[in-house]
Amino acid sequence: MPSSVSDIPVCCGHDHGNDQDHDHPAAGERSGTAPLQAGPGQHLARLRIGQMDCPTEETLIRKKLGNLAGVHDMHFNLMQRVLTVVHAEGALDRVVAAIRSLDMTPEVMAQEDDAGAVPAAAPRRGRYLLAAAGILAVLAEAAHFAALPTSVAAVLALASILACGLGTYRKGWIALRNGNLNINALMSIAVTGAVLIGQWPEAAMVMFLFNVAELIEARALDRARHAVRHLLDLAPQVATARQADGSWAEVPVAQLRHDDWVRVRPGERIAADGTVAEGSSAVDQSAITGESLPVDKTVGDTVYAGTVNTNGAFDYRVTAAAGETTLARIIHAVEQAQGARAPTQRFIDRFSRVYTPTVVALAALVAVVPPLLWGQPWLDAVYRALALLIIACPCALVISTPVSVVSGLTAAARRGILIKGGVYLEEGRKLAWLALDKTGTLTHGKPVCTDLQTLADPPARSAALLAASLAARSDHPVSRAVAQAHAAQDAAATLLDVQDFSALPGRGVRGRIGELTLHLGNLRLMSELGVATPDLQAGMQAYEQQGKTAIALTDGTRVLALAAVADTLKPGSAEAVGALHRLGVRTLMLTGDNARTAQAVAQQAGIDEAHGDLLPEDKLRAVEAKLGTSGKVGMVGDGINDAPALARADIGFAMGAAGTGTAIETADVALMDDDLRKIGQFVRLSRATHRVLMQNIGLALGIKVVFLVLATTGHATLWMAVFADVGASLLVVANGLRLLRAR
Repeated sequence: MPSSVSDIPVCCGHDHGNDQDHDHPAAGERSGTAPLQAGPGQHLARLRIGQMDCPTEETLIRKKLGNLAGVHDMHFNLMQRVLTVVHAEGALDRVVAAIRSLDMTPEVMAQEDDAGAVPAAAPRRGRYLLAAAGILAVLAEAAHFAALPTSVAAVLALASILACGLGTYRKGWIALRNGNLNINALMSIAVTGAVLIGQWPEAAMVMFLFNVAELIEARALDRARHAVRHLLDLAPQVATARQADGSWAEVPVAQLRHDDWVRVRPGERIAADGTVAEGSSAVDQSAITGESLPVDKTVGDTVYAGTVNTNGAFDYRVTAAAGETTLARIIHAVEQAQGARAPTQRFIDRFSRVYTPTVVALAALVAVVPPLLWGQPWLDAVYRALALLIIACPCALVISTPVSVVSGLTAAARRGILIKGGVYLEEGRKLAWLALDKTGTLTHGKPVCTDLQTLADPPARSAALLAASLAARSDHPVSRAVAQAHAAQDAAATLLDVQDFSALPGRGVRGRIGELTLHLGNLRLMSELGVATPDLQAGMQAYEQQGKTAIALTDGTRVLALAAVADTLKPGSAEAVGALHRLGVRTLMLTGDNARTAQAVAQQAGIDEAHGDLLPEDKLRAVEAKLGTSGKVGMVGDGINDAPALARADIGFAMGAAGTGTAIETADVALMDDDLRKIGQFVRLSRATHRVLMQNIGLALGIKVVFLVLATTGHATLWMAVFADVGASLLVVANGLRLLRAR
């Protein structure tokens, strides 16, 4: 069995689609991104098929393999030219032979092979033949205009057709033999018909122009097909790794293993995911997270393959080898998303199954009815019918959606937004409600000391230092926040020794510093100690109304200090919510914190609705209550307690997915860093993608309709029909690629 993974050259003339039988019972059509699974006694194989460009080839293969013994399931990724087959033991040989009978050259891929490798360029011999065909076609036209004998133009035209048209005829015959009317079959019929009615120069020029346009279109499609593959170039091929004897040497990245030590010099790209072990630097990780500024990295911090070290040097310990890195998972996720049909694409597939037979039937009527009923010359009627046949192929219509969707998916990935399928890219524009978790999503997820008032200082002591010294002995988040705030304010300060320390559950802590017995705790503790004056109560309640936790320090007779601790908003949260509101998306905060805190945070962030004291099932019910009201409902969160609501929402957004394999694999949309503002970018990109999709469908259908009318009325030549077909394809491809540059 062949195991080569070399790419198939792009030959003169691609097959493009119509008559897609996507409802074939053995087809294994999948609208999601979940990979195929082999059951007991089954095997899974991936085949790269260089000629599998459009749904026509998919239909041919489906029909060929659908009734083949031992084939259990299939999944087609046309953008990557990869067919995945679940088959029985020993059936792979029959699968490969069946595909080869369609004049295709399948190559079995190893599991570690890259599914999206860039195909080789067209062979030089094919380009020379195409150039020769063009010269011969021009000479045939010149002979016709010079009124030379018809035989001269006929010989030149026939030579031109043979030079570049044999591949088209071969593919057309295979399509007809298998009951498909693809562009090669229609073009073969049209050129043959032109020859039979004596239009030799035009037949040659039509075949030549078709092949030139197909070659240009193939290159444009390859750009769309492999747009995301530039990410592979981000990861270096070699890395400086520590050897067993302690020396350092350059080794291929593929040889790196878990726990290997790798050294990174200034300006180098990081070869694998890992954790910084020695040194520090700032790393540009925009390729993974979309962050515009370098991120400081020190011992214990995570680094990602494909990111760029700036000015420092450090060593890191590998945590994910080649093929398992965050970069590799991003590429794999986008490729799977490319293979799943978006709603508009599925509609176009169904439409094209009706469109092509209808136009072919119309061509037959144009060829027969006018001569029989109105005495129109047969040659004129047949000529019009041939033009209609060329226009009949829905190639531009079929490729208009995948090119646009893939461009949108790639543009999002470049911004650190990983979208798990075209369906979510399309549905994002309909987002009407976005439910947000609070802790870790809107806020940092850890308390910080926001306020510290010194009310009285004992002799020779600072109340702030006393509070920090006592708080440092506790592991409670509120106490830690107070201690960290003091350390940040005065890094050189030495904390005081605390004796007889004890925690008072639900109230605070107690300890002795020198001769002072101190208590640090909430209003309940202050009341028990008899120091909760009306002024203190008013001050602590004011903080609590702001969604903060208030604590006080007392020596048992007077209050020395008052502090407030809160989980603060992330810098971009309010901006993100404002951007969503401007896009017409309403916001809803769901949190397990108390209702007062929920309302305070919602007010700071500008959120429309807030609900507190929620368990995971309560969050689920809150999301369900919004479903079906108006538009789509999204949910964004980062914790296990958000999972039910994330799963139930129309679109689930995972926060901080960089380095988290589970989030990348399960979320509908994964934000590779913690920046909520990217949800607004996602909505805008979704709307831009929809606009391009509608423009492409309008272009494809509009051009077809105009030339159908011209061909029916006798005003369209065969040349014009070729431009109508392939020109429309080039337009929609170019328009779809604009999304790669979308801001």
